[in-house]
Amino acid sequence: MIQQISSDRKKVLYSTSFLTGRAGKRIEPYLSNISNEHPSYLLSNWPLFESQLFTLFGDPIEVRRAEQELDNLRMKERGHVSLYIADFRSLMSRIGDWGERSYIHFYRRGLVSRLLDQLDSHPGTFDTHKELMDVTLEVDTRYHERKKEKGGNQEEEHPVPVSNPS
Repeated sequence: MIQQISSDRKKVLYSTSFLTGRAGKRIEPYLSNISNEHPSYLLSNWPLFESQLFTLFGDPIEVRRAEQELDNLRMKERGHVSLYIADFRSLMSRIGDWGERSYIHFYRRGLVSRLLDQLDSHPGTFDTHKELMDVTLEVDTRYHERKKEKGGNQEEEHPVPVSNPS
């Protein structure tokens, strides 16, 4: 729902309507100045607001756990990158904003070598983790389509039984 809202300011105002208790009281002074010509930067910047809210009221143990999971996350060698992307995004949402360069670094670090090789031959650089994810998804989809066209790796899919020497 929040992604459908067009501006950062509207996202912040929408989300503040759900705040109660300590979080609601903490945001009240900012909201009382909303009619000012230049309200607080916090109310006009969704990523900053989300990060501050998470820092103040998020579970620090949960954040550390998610950071460790992201640090250790690796794509399965024969897996699909779409599953890796889903896991990566889930962990990102639990961490808060680390910045694009960090996300790109950790995302690349968990990719399998066949995708890293393809990325190395890709022209240009990636400014966002989303661009990088889109390209790896495209490359991985092509890889699996070609594998399917060729009939897959017969050894992988249909192992030959080993006979017992008698």
